[in-house]
Amino acid sequence: MPSLFTPLQLRGITLKNRIAVSPMCMYSSQDGFANDWHLVHLGARAVGGAGLIITEATAVAPEGRITPDDLGIWQDEHIPGLRRITEFLNAQGAVPGIQLAHAGRKASHASPWKSGALLSAAEGGWPTVAPSALPFSAEDSVPEALSAAGIEKVIADFRAAAVRALEAGFQVIELHAAHGYLLHEFLSPLSNQRTDAYGGSFENRVRLLLEIVEVTRQVWPADFPLLVRISASDWTEGGWTGTDSVALARLLRNRGVDLIDCSTGGNVPVAKIPVGLGYQVPFAEQVKKEAGILTGAVGIIVSAPQAEEIIASGQADLVLLAREMLRDPNFPLHAAQALGVDVAWPNQYARAKRG
Repeated sequence: MPSLFTPLQLRGITLKNRIAVSPMCMYSSQDGFANDWHLVHLGARAVGGAGLIITEATAVAPEGRITPDDLGIWQDEHIPGLRRITEFLNAQGAVPGIQLAHAGRKASHASPWKSGALLSAAEGGWPTVAPSALPFSAEDSVPEALSAAGIEKVIADFRAAAVRALEAGFQVIELHAAHGYLLHEFLSPLSNQRTDAYGGSFENRVRLLLEIVEVTRQVWPADFPLLVRISASDWTEGGWTGTDSVALARLLRNRGVDLIDCSTGGNVPVAKIPVGLGYQVPFAEQVKKEAGILTGAVGIIVSAPQAEEIIASGQADLVLLAREMLRDPNFPLHAAQALGVDVAWPNQYARAKRG
């Protein structure tokens, strides 16, 4: 059996294979509500055989949206639409996961195909918050540095979102601490210039994430896994590094996190990133081996042999695919055929299966 198609046990949850749908913003919500687009988009990947499907970045507060079109989980009214999706994913044998997120200083922008520009108040924009009053780029507004009360609200928002995620039927939570959004902004010295208990030293900069992990674990079932996505490198001198990621992963492991999803970048616009096939996989391997925790690899993973090599060689325990899943919602079924594995196809599609 190829390693890619061996089950992965995460606490009381078993993934049927090592292929996950990576969170991908759809920018297709109104007021945070899930709709038919989300059901069909995520449902198609479940029919296509993915073991784990993680929703796009789902805002824990209205001001935590990247755009007005982001998915949300900041009110109980969001739960029924999300539950409709999780029930379908479960029925197809996929484990439903949700990525909880706060955009921080990268909030209040138009969706990419609507220009992607910073929104003014007249255009429906809102004030942004961050660890420090430092804009992401010269084109962005200066965010408000979060007060102590503001930080407490962020922690409470993540906790409440985890409670709603459970009610909505999710079995995996991933906390989004990557790509220059709020939790990553606190981690990186490039965006965090605070002088209080949440800034300065490594121990202070990781404090908010650790506190959010702790309150999430308080309300998240002990037999359900908790993941954290990090940007394992800022790719910029003076920024967050792979060594920092290992140190953070050890702390997260000891607080009940089960897997580190290792992405990179996103916190500064000038980073020079050597993009190429599997370019982020070495970070997943480093964190796995040095921190003693399961990891997920992401970033231009495009073929069955490549994905199989990542798992079989021990570089990571899970591969998370994004653009390749957009190109081919049935990637897991096709990967099984390419690797010589006989996996069940949905009954409705079985007539198309080739031996």
